[in-house]
Amino acid sequence: MVAAPLVASAAGFTAAGITAGSLGATMMSYSATTQIGGAVVAALQSVGAAGVGWKAAAAGADAGRRIAKKVEKVINN
Repeated sequence: MVAAPLVASAAGFTAAGITAGSLGATMMSYSATTQIGGAVVAALQSVGAAGVGWKAAAAGADAGRRIAKKVEKVINN
């Protein structure tokens, strides 16, 4: 999707990093304190910083989500 880097940038995921006070900053803070959504934040940062294709970023986020669910199962059992 061509618009993905523009959307990521508008949310605060830029080539210079995550913009203070942005939606991206809120997401980063939430993922850091809850250990949830880090892969999504990383994927969006990749899109914003390097213009990585959305499909590649989404695949990375999905892989991170799957790993996090497996880790959560191990911890909770």
